[in-house]
Amino acid sequence: MTFWILAPIMVAAALGILFVRKAVHAALLLAVVMISLAILYAVLEAPFLFAVQIIVYTGAILMLFLFVLMLVGVDSSDSVVETIKGQRALATIFGLILGAVLVTGLSQVTLGTAVGLEEANTGGNIEQLANILFSRYVFAFEATSALLITAAIGAMVLAHRERLTPKQTQASLAAQRMRDYAEHGLHLGPLPAPGVYARHNAVDTPALLPDGTASPSSVSRVLVARGVIRSGPAFADHIDEVQRQLGQHPATQDAPVEEDNT
Repeated sequence: MTFWILAPIMVAAALGILFVRKAVHAALLLAVVMISLAILYAVLEAPFLFAVQIIVYTGAILMLFLFVLMLVGVDSSDSVVETIKGQRALATIFGLILGAVLVTGLSQVTLGTAVGLEEANTGGNIEQLANILFSRYVFAFEATSALLITAAIGAMVLAHRERLTPKQTQASLAAQRMRDYAEHGLHLGPLPAPGVYARHNAVDTPALLPDGTASPSSVSRVLVARGVIRSGPAFADHIDEVQRQLGQHPATQDAPVEEDNT
């Protein structure tokens, strides 16, 4: 019953991975497939595979990919410009080789008589899984590791980008700042740091210019749009209070100091 419920969901999610346009949606659909597969492992009395599927693949690797995609962002439009010469020819050749290997392997598959889960898990599920994995299927295990290495190399190839412009040096950056100042009147140095008003020093407090006005470039435009920028007059009372506590307020400086005769 569990298989007939989860199988259509897994097939629909797998097809959605192929047809959705955004990478974040594809990662979420892949999480549905992995969680459903983990549930099938649990139904088949394979606790080790269930735990690995949830903790390693779904909980660690896939969520890491999902967070990176959400933080960095990926454009839905794919680049078709080849950054490495002969990339398509090599991909075609290796794709044909992989297809031939898969066809050869599937043609030699023999289905034996089912022995049941109790006999297969005799001595413990984890022990029997390790015994089969590193004895009868050791070649498939090593081939899978080679496939993962190939996938990692393919990811680096896809992420490779040729530098089309020379790398900017410190001198070129300084010259660009001078041109921006001459043409657009932009500030030459770095942006001013947030200002200090009495006991407050934060990113939502603008810096003061020499004439006493607030510098709009010292605070983030996001904070300006939200309307959470602090102003100097709002801290006038706090400044007076601190000056009184330190004895620097004009009213306290003019008052006579009482002597303590005790």
